[in-house]
Amino acid sequence: MAGVKFQNVTKIFGKDVKAVNDLNLDINDGEFMVLVGPSGCGKTTALRMIAGLEEATSGSLIIGETTVNDVPPKDRDIAMVFQNYALYPHMTVYDNIAFGLKLRELKGFFWQIANSSDASKIKADIDSRVKEAAKMLDIDHLLHRKPKELSGGQRQRVALGRAIVRKPKVFLMDEPLSNLDAKLRIQTRAELIRLHRDLGITTIYVTHDQVEAMTMGQRIAVMNNGLLQQCDVPETVYNQPANKFVAGFVGAPPMNFLEGKITGGKFVSGDVTFGLPSGHPAASMEGKAVTFGIRPEDIYDASLNHLPKTNENSFTAKVDVLEKLGAEDTAYLDSDGVHITATLDPANRLEMGTPAEFVIDLEKAHIFDGETELAIR
Repeated sequence: MAGVKFQNVTKIFGKDVKAVNDLNLDINDGEFMVLVGPSGCGKTTALRMIAGLEEATSGSLIIGETTVNDVPPKDRDIAMVFQNYALYPHMTVYDNIAFGLKLRELKGFFWQIANSSDASKIKADIDSRVKEAAKMLDIDHLLHRKPKELSGGQRQRVALGRAIVRKPKVFLMDEPLSNLDAKLRIQTRAELIRLHRDLGITTIYVTHDQVEAMTMGQRIAVMNNGLLQQCDVPETVYNQPANKFVAGFVGAPPMNFLEGKITGGKFVSGDVTFGLPSGHPAASMEGKAVTFGIRPEDIYDASLNHLPKTNENSFTAKVDVLEKLGAEDTAYLDSDGVHITATLDPANRLEMGTPAEFVIDLEKAHIFDGETELAIR
């Protein structure tokens, strides 16, 4: 196993398209790191540079103690799982899993003839590793089948098995669950977490799905426009976002934002006035343009008395849409043209098209600089 380091890595396509811009990121030995961000943010390009499928324009890529910029992909000792499975349709599951090992460890027909004893030992080892991986992934009963006879989830497990048998220094996974349905994604997500726990191999996982990132990553690196925005444990990224982009990207439904100014130690936007979290440094920034952020789950139906109502934490809004989801309700609110999303207790008695009062948990509010969009703390 080995850690992975990006040191001032930049990748430019064409003359001026910076897919990755001066990326510095240390991935620890044995860590499950998730690169997450919207399409075009540079996360897949970063992964492909580790694999050697793209060449870094500048900077250093290090696996373990070795700088691998000039090392061929086959010599980097990594295994990659792709979004589209990349299975050979004419081969059985067994042969698909074993294929890479055979290419790597058996040196050709004439070598096998000349070294029959060694070849037999290698074949026995390959057979053992394939069957062990298949059992781990619960596909040992499918080894005789071909890919067309498998479900999407089973095909993805075969692709995982092909990577596992390699016993590489690093696993690279490029959105491996995006072709699965919702139920299979949840199931396979749990299997990947368990596999990482059992194998302990450094894993770098790329996704645009922030739910996958939050549930799978020991740390998550949020990227946008080729730049690393924040890298930390999921709880910190969620509760203490570094900037407005991270705050809006991580969380579902996304954080609500209101633009305004600090006036008299409070946030003011038109006719709306909210207090600030106790002791917040923005309170002394009189006249400063800021963005007030509040997550949907930190907004409550005032009639249920979850929080004491005051002039500084309440507002009135019309309920445009109310989605009943069972464990919770999602309400889309209109407060004088300002659209706000709230995740509410299903015990609420709200009705669509009617106004109601709401309270927010001011201690959970986030304040961002109106110019730089960085969090003010």
